Amino acid sequence: MHKAKIPGLYWDRESGQGSIDKRLSGYGRIRERFKAQSWAEAEARYHQIVARAQASSDSPPGYRTFREAATKFLTEETKRSIARDAECLSHLDSWIGSLKIDGVHQGSLQPYIQFRKKNGVRSSTVQRELAVVRRILTLASRVWRDEDDRPWLATPPLIRMPEWNDAAKPYPLSFEEQHHFFGLMPPHLVPMAIFGVNTGARESIITGLRWEWEVKLPEQDCTVFLVPSHMTKNGTDQLIVLNKAARRAIDSQRGVNREWVFTHLGKRILRINNNGWRTAWKKAQLPTDGQFLQGPHNLRHTFARRLRIAGVPLETRKVLLHHMDGDVTIHYSPAEIGELIEAVEKLGESQQRTMLRVVGKPIYPTG
Repeated sequence: MHKAKIPGLYWDRESGQGSIDKRLSGYGRIRERFKAQSWAEAEARYHQIVARAQASSDSPPGYRTFREAATKFLTEETKRSIARDAECLSHLDSWIGSLKIDGVHQGSLQPYIQFRKKNGVRSSTVQRELAVVRRILTLASRVWRDEDDRPWLATPPLIRMPEWNDAAKPYPLSFEEQHHFFGLMPPHLVPMAIFGVNTGARESIITGLRWEWEVKLPEQDCTVFLVPSHMTKNGTDQLIVLNKAARRAIDSQRGVNREWVFTHLGKRILRINNNGWRTAWKKAQLPTDGQFLQGPHNLRHTFARRLRIAGVPLETRKVLLHHMDGDVTIHYSPAEIGELIEAVEKLGESQQRTMLRVVGKPIYPTG
C-alpha cells in the first residue's frame, strides 16, 4: 500500500485499492475504501469524499467528545449508583475525556487498562469503570439523538473486560474477631456494623435505611423493615427481619433523626467503608495482604456463614439474603415471617458481647 503525500490517503498501484483514514476538523474521523485506476483518480476520490463529508453535516454522529457524553449521562441518569459512576468517570476523564466518542474503543482504552493493572487496581474495579463507558456509548448509539434526529454515535464498539484472576476472597468474621474489631470502630459505625452482621443487608441499604420503611407486626410483637424495590439489587422489595442484636442497634438510633436510621452529627452516613472502618480493620489485625476482602460486604458473608452453621435451610437463607429472581413478587404470611425471625435468632447472639456506644447514652453490651 502506497502512502500518498496527502495525509490520510492510501493507494496501492497493483490492486487499485485505495483508502482514507483521516480526522476532519469539525466532523470527526473519516474511514472509507475505494477503487481507483490511477493515482490521479485516487486523489480525486479523496477530495470527493472529504467534500461530501463536509457538506453532509456540520455535526455528524461521533463528533461530540466523550466528556460531553459523560456529562449528559451524569446529568440525566437517576440510578442509585450514579455517584459511584461519577467516580469511575473521573478516573477515565484525563485518558479519554477529550476524545470524540467514535474514538473511544478497545484500542484507545487499552493504555488506561494497563495503567490501572500496573498500579495494582483489581480487574473487577476496572470492569466496573469500563461498564460505565460501555453504557454511555450504548446510549449514544441507541437512545440519544441530536436536533436532526441522528444518533450521537453510529455503532457502539465491543469492549472486552479485563480479567487477571485477582479477585479477593470474602473474610467471614469469627465472634472473637467481631468483638475485637467492632470495639475499635468509631462509635457511630458500631450500630451499623451490628445491624449488618445480624441482617445480611448490603452497605447501600444500611446507609440508606429510613424510618418510614419500618413496619410493625402485632402478630409477632416486633417490627421489620420493608425496603422498596428501587433500593435493592434485584429490583424487588426486600424484607429485613431483626434478631435481638439488630433490634438493639435500631433502638439505639430512635429519636436521633426523623428520616434516616443511621446518622452522625445530624447527617446521614453515606459509607461504612470509610477511614474509620479501614483503620479499625488494621488495628484488629485482620487480613490486609490483598487476598481477602476488607470492606463491609464481609458482614454479609459472615451473616450467611453463620446461618449455614446454625443449620438454617438453604431456601430460608436465600430469602434472608434476598437472593431471588427480579421478576418474582414475594408476599409473606405471619407464620413465614416468624420462621425468618427464628432463623436469625440462631446466629448466636449470646456469643456477641460487642459494646454499643451511642452519643449521649451510656455504654451497654449488645448481648
